[in-house]
Amino acid sequence: MEYKSPVYNVIAVPIEKIQANTYNPNAVAPPEMKLLYESIKTDGYTMPIVCYYVKSQDIYVIIDGFHRYRIMLEHSDIYEREGGMLPVSVIDKPIDQRMASTIRHNRARGSHDVELMSNIIKELHELGRSDTWISKHLGMDRDEILRLKQITGLAALFKDVKFGQAWKPVEEEEEIYH
Repeated sequence: MEYKSPVYNVIAVPIEKIQANTYNPNAVAPPEMKLLYESIKTDGYTMPIVCYYVKSQDIYVIIDGFHRYRIMLEHSDIYEREGGMLPVSVIDKPIDQRMASTIRHNRARGSHDVELMSNIIKELHELGRSDTWISKHLGMDRDEILRLKQITGLAALFKDVKFGQAWKPVEEEEEIYH
């Protein structure tokens, strides 16, 4: 029998039939959750939720995609637009393999390379995108954008940065004691 990856059999499942697993150690900070919401709002669901189907209960237990699931639970605009349905890819494995799969999915996402991210910021500025646009669309705060600009060392990236007055040295100290 020829192996067929589960992603080729994505099904639409009512969110009410989907449940979180009890073992996922992954947590997403509020700024990233906000970015995930913006991503789903703008691009739609581009990746299915990975689940295990529990036939006896007619439910789907999440292996990967808990935060994409949460977005639909917490945002009525997404729920309504999607008709309460989530794209699900089903895998059929025992609990130990499902737990391992959850961890593999979490860890395989990797992290962003700082130098590559700074180059992206540079390119977006060259395309005319403002810090405000970058902040909104990439989920970065102004300090993070500033740090990434500093890495490239290009003065042109700082044209919109407002610098405050530095401290001024006191030439003559006033006598504190009389």
